[in-house]
Amino acid sequence: MFKIAKTNATAPLMPGSLDISNHDPEMLAQFSVSETWVAGFSSGVIRLKESSALLHGLPARECGLLSLMRCYDPKDHAHILELFEQAAMLSSSFCFSTTIIMSNGFRQPLFCMGESNGYDDAYHGSMLGVFVFPRFKTNVGNEFARRQ
Repeated sequence: MFKIAKTNATAPLMPGSLDISNHDPEMLAQFSVSETWVAGFSSGVIRLKESSALLHGLPARECGLLSLMRCYDPKDHAHILELFEQAAMLSSSFCFSTTIIMSNGFRQPLFCMGESNGYDDAYHGSMLGVFVFPRFKTNVGNEFARRQ
């Protein structure tokens, strides 16, 4: 899944979408790990939180897009690069899903949702988003592994 849509700040939100009683953070935490990330157009640096850096196999919490993507399923690389390029050229919302292939052979599903803004000012534009890492058993060979 690779989606991008032009951001329209004047579009009304769905009724009740900001009603906190409709959200269940405990349920989300039971089924996934989620963390925010930010990126600046001027530097090209993506800033991750601790778990995201760890799950991406990165030694530091700051990286570039290509370093971030090197653990992703190779068949998704071109689509993800295209998505980020489009988002950098036009304020937009985007999402993608892929699989992180870890050095130990485990496969971790990943969902990413984000938005870009300030594309018209290449020195001040940015992206922000969230990574969602589902917690469930994945079949690795004949064994089952539980990602925590």
